[in-house]
Amino acid sequence: MYFFLSNLSFTDICISSTTIPKMLVNIQTKSQSISYTSCFTHITLVVIFVNLENFLLAVMAYDRYVAICHPLRYMDIMSPRLFALLVLLSLLVSIGDGQIHTLRALQLSFCTDLEIPHFFCELAQVIKIACSDTVIDNILIYVSICIVGGITLGGIIFSYIRIVSSVSGMPSRGKV
Repeated sequence: MYFFLSNLSFTDICISSTTIPKMLVNIQTKSQSISYTSCFTHITLVVIFVNLENFLLAVMAYDRYVAICHPLRYMDIMSPRLFALLVLLSLLVSIGDGQIHTLRALQLSFCTDLEIPHFFCELAQVIKIACSDTVIDNILIYVSICIVGGITLGGIIFSYIRIVSSVSGMPSRGKV
């Protein structure tokens, strides 16, 4: 559990580190714009770290499920190799999703200057200011949210349903 908590903490630090420095610079310079290059870098990093956080929460729910429902087999099921594999798989899927969105957004054409009037660059805002057709980008966002969100939320809900059913099925000691 501490392995996953440390990875989750690192992911939270990374999410903050992608947004806070630019915000502080904007406050200092009293400017609220971001270049397209910085914007696409920001989009990629935010998508990667948010997805990674969601996957890590799902992996942690699975870890708790195994610890509570199969306590005697926990070390056999959740080996250090599986820990590393689950975190690596979460990272690879997150990077892939972030790259897909960024590469797709890079193909858009923009009518404005090479600055976006926000300090926080969000994919939906970039798509809004694009001059080219953005239907595929919007569909890609919704499909990605449904798949990533569905897998992680489904995993979390499944794990906790199994935990609750396992705990409620255990015999309890009556009061003497």
